[in-house]
Amino acid sequence: MERKEFIANTAKSARAASRVMAATSGEKRNQAILAAARIVEARGQEILAANAQDCAGAQDLPQATFQRLKVNETKLQEIARGLEAVAALPDPLGKVKLRRLLDEGLELTQITCPLGVLAVIFESRPDAATQIGSLAIKSGNAVLLKGGREAQGTNAILVDALRAGLLEAGLPVDTVQLLEGREDVDALLALDDLVDLVIPRGSSELVRYIQSHTKIPVMGHAEGICHVFVDIAADATKAVQIVHDSKLQYPAVCNAAETLLIHAGAAPRLLPLIAEDLRQAGTELRGCPRSVALLPGMKAATDADWDTEYGDTILSVKIVDSLDEAIAHIHAHGSGHTESIVTEDIAAADRFLAQVDAAGVYHNASTRFADGYRYGFGSEVGVSTGKLHARGPVGLEGLLSSKYLLRGQGHRVADYAGKNAKPFLHKDLKP
Repeated sequence: MERKEFIANTAKSARAASRVMAATSGEKRNQAILAAARIVEARGQEILAANAQDCAGAQDLPQATFQRLKVNETKLQEIARGLEAVAALPDPLGKVKLRRLLDEGLELTQITCPLGVLAVIFESRPDAATQIGSLAIKSGNAVLLKGGREAQGTNAILVDALRAGLLEAGLPVDTVQLLEGREDVDALLALDDLVDLVIPRGSSELVRYIQSHTKIPVMGHAEGICHVFVDIAADATKAVQIVHDSKLQYPAVCNAAETLLIHAGAAPRLLPLIAEDLRQAGTELRGCPRSVALLPGMKAATDADWDTEYGDTILSVKIVDSLDEAIAHIHAHGSGHTESIVTEDIAAADRFLAQVDAAGVYHNASTRFADGYRYGFGSEVGVSTGKLHARGPVGLEGLLSSKYLLRGQGHRVADYAGKNAKPFLHKDLKP
């Protein structure tokens, strides 16, 4: 069987599984996820051994990518707890969004339902397999997972745990499937009749490639160029701590800050404190001419630095003369991911929150809070910087659509048209 045919058959089996999952009970779906969590813990040493082998074969990866690949005991526990957190979420299916009496005996109801078949293409992070797989199960969708070959061994066991959980719950195991070959991506992207949504998680190159090679709707973000703006009215302790956390808590991820903007009126007071804290932690700073003049040891930034997602312990620094200039810089160079202002001026904070166009806009908080788990979504399938369907960290709500149910008693449109047309009631009812 040719590979394209194999991928098409895989997608067809996912479509069939999705139809079953859409009609299953929340209890059954939770049972599958909790069983998977238990299996992950039971196979913990096997997962760690597979991951060690994956890491041994990936020594040439960039450091930031390599760190995302690694799974240790702590990460393993996080994977299991993440599965349990998804199971603990309310059932998202069948929720009534609207009830309307169109006429006596003719009632319209809008309810939530799954999207259908998801294709998620991700790099490096094995925990993405369980995050995405569990959210797909919980939301009644089927998912085709295409992980990077650098994590192939780890992904295989984690996906096997999800499939074993489905089997234990009496649900179709083809709800979650793992694709392996690089050539599978193009074959998958051609299946616009079988796949409802593609979600890429990885480098900007990966996302752009997918966006330009498929007719299937794509939800994702190409880059995570996030800013922290330290306003003239910023508190010194908050400024140092928020910049440090935004850049260094986990530099390799998309919600880490890449540029520090600082008000000219605050720079002499605060930039030396922030820079010293970052330098002690091993951060390389690349500054605009005014920043370099204030701190001569700083490396000069190039124009390219303002548009670069480092994913590393590097931070570009720019002094601006106003809040308006900070917002203009963010709109010129940001990726619409997450932006933060540090200030004690509530009016400035409110204007920043209202005017900055991004999926997440924060006041006196680290950009690293942009995460589905931290938002209480249980987990996330990714972060969307688009404005249609879903935006920001995408949890269960982003994997849902809706449908309208109309219950009548022999009602005909003909009775509501023409010279003697009956009027509609259009009376809203409580959900």
